[in-house]
Amino acid sequence: MKNFGKYSVLALSAVFFFSCGNAQKGKEERAKTATETAAADSLSKAAAQLGKVEFEESAFDFGQVKEGAQVKHTFVLKNSGDAPVIISKVTASCGCTQPEFSKSPILPGGKSEIHVTFNSEGQVGKQQKIITIQSNASNGLTTVQLKGEVLAK
Repeated sequence: MKNFGKYSVLALSAVFFFSCGNAQKGKEERAKTATETAAADSLSKAAAQLGKVEFEESAFDFGQVKEGAQVKHTFVLKNSGDAPVIISKVTASCGCTQPEFSKSPILPGGKSEIHVTFNSEGQVGKQQKIITIQSNASNGLTTVQLKGEVLAK
């Protein structure tokens, strides 16, 4: 019986010790959850304060042209976000298509233009050229298309 008392004191001590540890662990988990929630809220606010690129048209169909003709078109974009947008790079899917753009910041509500020139020399048949725009906007990678048909000379 003496051992029983000794073991029960040890058992009660262990229960007390572990329950105190669990209480501390619960406090740490609640603090961690609060920190994670605050971080997520901060990221949401930062995302809400990004610029956003929107094009007036996503594709331009130039119809039919004779081989050798140069097709020029201007894509107009607007920053519909809450922060300035800076276009860092504009590329075309083919060397026959040359884009030109401004590196100046596009303020919220502001507009900019991307001028595209397509050289149809050697490009007979249906054409679809993709122009890819990279920027710091929330939709950082966007595309527009230039399409049509080139008729042989």
